[in-house]
Amino acid sequence: MNENNKFYKTIGEVAKILNLIDKKTGKLSTHTIRFWEKQFKQVKPKIFAGRRRYYDDKSIEILKKIQFLLKNKGMTINGVKKYLNDKNSKLDLNDNKTINKKIIKIKINKISNLLKSIKNNGKKNSY
Repeated sequence: MNENNKFYKTIGEVAKILNLIDKKTGKLSTHTIRFWEKQFKQVKPKIFAGRRRYYDDKSIEILKKIQFLLKNKGMTINGVKKYLNDKNSKLDLNDNKTINKKIIKIKINKISNLLKSIKNNGKKNSY
């Protein structure tokens, strides 16, 4: 790459940044990024000689948002499209407290129910 291209990352580097690794093979899942490119017009890699894709910081940040919304928030592709198209939507990728609170609340309820069950069974068996 020449001087102008040194700020771009290859699709493999972006897959590493996003931790897109096939669990079965251990190889990078670059196909996921190519799929997201087709689905989301906001992802615009630069294509230089040899038809290789190169991503700038802006595209990488958009891919991070897409990944977060799909994987962590459980949104659909159409939901993410609407979100990305909404100029007023703001998202802090580091602030996923709502997800953590929801998961923690579910786990606390399960543990609480399990403890109640154990307590009730213990009373029955102590007679």
